[in-house]
Amino acid sequence: MHAMQYEITLPADYDMGIIRRRVETKGHLLDDFPGLGAKAYLMRERGVDGSPVNQYAPFYLWNGAAGMNAFLWGAGFQGIVADFGRPVVQHWTGIAYDEGGAATARGRTAVRQRTPIEAGADLPKLTAEAVEGTDQLAQEQGVLFAASAIDPRTWELLTFSLWEHDTPKAPGDRYEVLHLAQPERASLPRGRQW
Repeated sequence: MHAMQYEITLPADYDMGIIRRRVETKGHLLDDFPGLGAKAYLMRERGVDGSPVNQYAPFYLWNGAAGMNAFLWGAGFQGIVADFGRPVVQHWTGIAYDEGGAATARGRTAVRQRTPIEAGADLPKLTAEAVEGTDQLAQEQGVLFAASAIDPRTWELLTFSLWEHDTPKAPGDRYEVLHLAQPERASLPRGRQW
């Protein structure tokens, strides 16, 4: 599993209705994209839920690198580049994924937490704790799914969860979910990723 996200930060006075309309008209285009486990079309509005910015920040879980590469080098991502410029694409190697009790619900809120990993950290212990934490997070009431991943280039731990309600019990940046494409979510391997 690979996690991926790009963030497009927009001006403070940007009409976020433009992003909503974009997702309404184009979100369905990835509803059957090969290799895509899930794509959460995420948005933050300045001043809402503590967000300091207006931002469009889609989050992806890929079953493998082939689907991710097909998207990045294909027409889908080129639409983002044409409209907003080429953003930095962050990606992490998956370490855990679990479905929650609300797996079939409509996602309303997502939470992303990014934690730097100290140079002296015990990686086997840290990853074991992250796997356990992902399982515990998935068991919270209202969770569709939870995932954790690591960027070994910057040594950062990512924790991501998708919720059916607006009051998630997880720390991190909160996003509104505009659409969830999940063509191969059932194929995402559960539990530890190695």
